[in-house]
Amino acid sequence: MTDALRANWNYPTTVWFGPGRIADLPAACAEVPMRRPLIVTDPLFSGLQVMADIRAALTEAGIASGIFDKLQGNPTSRNLDDGIAAYRAGNHDGVIALGGGSALDVGKTIAFMVAQTRPVWDFEDIGSLWRAANAEGIAPIIAVPTTSGTGSEVGRATVITNDATHEKKIIFHPRMMPRIVIADPALTLGLPPAMTAGTGMDALAHNLEALCAPMYHPMADAIAIEGIRLLKLWLPVAVADGSHLGARAQVMTAASMGGTSFQKGLGAIHSLSHPIGSIYGCHHGMTNAVLMPYVLDWNRQVIGEKMDHLARCLDLPSPGRDGTARVIDWLLDLRRDIGVPHTLAEFGIRPEDFPRIAAAAVKDPTAGSNPRPFNERDMHAVLLAAHQGRLT
Repeated sequence: MTDALRANWNYPTTVWFGPGRIADLPAACAEVPMRRPLIVTDPLFSGLQVMADIRAALTEAGIASGIFDKLQGNPTSRNLDDGIAAYRAGNHDGVIALGGGSALDVGKTIAFMVAQTRPVWDFEDIGSLWRAANAEGIAPIIAVPTTSGTGSEVGRATVITNDATHEKKIIFHPRMMPRIVIADPALTLGLPPAMTAGTGMDALAHNLEALCAPMYHPMADAIAIEGIRLLKLWLPVAVADGSHLGARAQVMTAASMGGTSFQKGLGAIHSLSHPIGSIYGCHHGMTNAVLMPYVLDWNRQVIGEKMDHLARCLDLPSPGRDGTARVIDWLLDLRRDIGVPHTLAEFGIRPEDFPRIAAAAVKDPTAGSNPRPFNERDMHAVLLAAHQGRLT
């Protein structure tokens, strides 16, 4: 089984996949090359024995690594500034972004910003702002995910919260794509059920919103459908059994597929989830999971054909019914089985914050690729439905 899950591929970047592939990290450093990498990681992971083993293996290969772990979930510009200072103080020549989505995003943005003199917000993912960046001197990146959610290991963008405004911003540059990804599902073994569920639903949101985005991109659509299918089969298994290596591998693959497919676009799930995360500091993937059926319900008038096709691909029951209803029914069952709250009220989101959330959602970069254009009043209605648990 382990050998069957081991492979190298080159889409959209070089990926070394399989259990035990973390042992190939020194070889990846040599190939990039980097001799003095800064490891950007989660504070919890930095204290584990596996991190000590990783650094020992790098040292044995003649690679002198430093470590930066002063970051948080929903990482902020202060985390980024501290990381840039650590990179420069250590005279590093590359970044190993090792951890969950926060570590991957901060690590990639550090590598990008060490070459810049302008504020990071000048490179928000709007139009062609990225062209103003200095591409020379952007540090090389190796990405090593330890959760299966964001897909940031195969992406050219990151999400950073502005400490001054408490707004999440998407930062983009093509050179933030990691040179090599080491995707080792063994690193995710034993991840707690709630974290497995939240990160897995984040991956599902990426694939699902990419499929629903209105632009023409049949390759992204095909990848998204297969990512959703893998999550349907394997996410419940991974949540129920933290030691199931095969399930962990398939969910990790689906997360990378989400990160690949959403180059096509995202939508209102993320437009709402970003400001909620900024205000409340809650887990991004779990916020996506709570919002998911309500946004699909609001979009149903323009996504029917795609949901009909998805329902057939997933072999969902009740083939005579509307495809969107079938997909929503499946999502509700999946959420119940893996412990996702049904409403925003259960999640602790307060109605008095809805105007602020709706206003931010309209300005979020993901809003433009939602399949149905929306305004603040529309998003307030979605938030109210999600708070009350009301579906069509």
